[in-house]
Amino acid sequence: MLKGIGASEGIGIGRVMMVAEQSLDYVPKDVTDVDAELERFRNAVDEFCNNTTEQADAIRKSTGDKEAEILLGHITMIRDPFMNGEIENLIKAEQCAEKAVEQICQMFIDMFSATGDEVTMQRATDVKDIRDGMLAILLGIHEVKISDAPAGTVLVVKELTPSMTAGINKENIVGIVTETGSQTSHSAILARALEIPAVLSVSGAVTSLSSGEQIIVDGSEGEVITAPAEDVIAEYTAKRDSFLRDKRELENYRGQKTVSASGEEYELFCNIGTPKDATKAMAADGEGVGLFRTEFLFMDRNVLPTEDEQFEAYKQASLIMKGAPVIIRTLDIGGDKEIPYLGLEKEENPFMGFRAIRYCLKNRDMFKSQLKAILRASAFGDIRIMFPLITTVDELRDGKALVEEAKSDLRVSGIAFDENIKVGVMTETASSGVIADMLAEEADFFSIGTNDLTGYTMAADRGNGDVAYLYSPFQPSVIRMIKRIITCASEAGIPVGMCGEAAANPMMIPLLISFGLTEFSVSAPSVLKVRKNIAKWTKSEADAVAAKVLEMKTEAEVVAYLKTAL
Repeated sequence: MLKGIGASEGIGIGRVMMVAEQSLDYVPKDVTDVDAELERFRNAVDEFCNNTTEQADAIRKSTGDKEAEILLGHITMIRDPFMNGEIENLIKAEQCAEKAVEQICQMFIDMFSATGDEVTMQRATDVKDIRDGMLAILLGIHEVKISDAPAGTVLVVKELTPSMTAGINKENIVGIVTETGSQTSHSAILARALEIPAVLSVSGAVTSLSSGEQIIVDGSEGEVITAPAEDVIAEYTAKRDSFLRDKRELENYRGQKTVSASGEEYELFCNIGTPKDATKAMAADGEGVGLFRTEFLFMDRNVLPTEDEQFEAYKQASLIMKGAPVIIRTLDIGGDKEIPYLGLEKEENPFMGFRAIRYCLKNRDMFKSQLKAILRASAFGDIRIMFPLITTVDELRDGKALVEEAKSDLRVSGIAFDENIKVGVMTETASSGVIADMLAEEADFFSIGTNDLTGYTMAADRGNGDVAYLYSPFQPSVIRMIKRIITCASEAGIPVGMCGEAAANPMMIPLLISFGLTEFSVSAPSVLKVRKNIAKWTKSEADAVAAKVLEMKTEAEVVAYLKTAL
């Protein structure tokens, strides 16, 4: 058995088709005719865009418009004046087109990879796809074709790119196995849209598996079963049928309230990164937006977004949500995100450095511009402001004071906004957990960011394989921190949500019900599953589970018990 990350649920039983990785090696050549080299680059861009448009059309037919936008985003990026201009500048400096493309794409890959935010990091994979596609065209290499795969095929590849995914015939592909990727990568998103079971980040998959051998892909558990016996195949065939039956039953929860078995109601929101994502939230039956990451408005450009640009984005998201709550997280950026035009200095430990609210409070004009844009948009719906990485009461007070300054500026200009807009705190540091009682006295709401809260509480970088065993929201210290934050919010009479990945974890749900969470914010595809899982529990059942968990001393004990409790 091989282990990896379950990125797309379900069971696939079939035979391996190995997709060999293409060599894009080249020897940089001297450029003697800059104009001719620029023309070669521009022709390659045109060909890349034409190819990508065809791929997007194929995806649109097989999955829909939302998934096609992923590939169309590649066209936007390669034609972006900043990226395109920087590549052309290098060519004008007599670098060959291949080297210029590789160098500038690598700059963007490094920028996105350094964020530590999984949603942002997936954009690094998009840039890699653009880079490889452009290099293949410039080098005259034909891209891998997987559209002719026979029925019952399991694709095995080192890295499945969105452009490869466009060639998949979902009637023939029963599973996907890769050596790289995460649950939030665009390839994973497309695999889920295609409803193909996928296990990513399977170490050594390409060398361990052979073309033609029969395997089982368990996308729910993140397992690949090799050389399965007949009884194992029968067992997993039954699991597959059960999974498909349960999936059909999920539709029964569409349009329903999010309510526990004992009648407690909850808000079930979605996490988004762009206004277009709000459309996905609505389509998934989300009841609001629990986290709007605003960093994307500041990336892929060479100047700060204007107040008007931001206002239009926030307004659009609010209008799409038709009056449902939209919680906008102010700019979470700093030394860990290399955005060239901000001139940020490199830091030895950026995740504990000059970022998020710390950066914003030192760059008050930029911060006030964002706050004014959010306030202006609040005239069009139920918009709320959330400050990230709060560690002191002073930070919350300073942020709220700047909100009041922004309000005053808008009043003078006669611009409408919600005078009673709510201002909350993203509790994602150990410090915010310890002083949650103090913060709750001055915040209108809390939202727990379990990804960073786990990392900061455990002093463990989730990207470091050597300490990955520590990075779990089921560590007793993290569970107790979550409980404290929720308790402090409840005692202060303010709502408390969770926008980290743990909010969608079935094992975490009874604990959150027991502790008193009022709002869950999850990815759009998780909405109906979370609603169903909440509906399974009564408050008393959840309390009994939580009481036992709080007595346990190790993460292994907690996980083992919760698996049985489900």
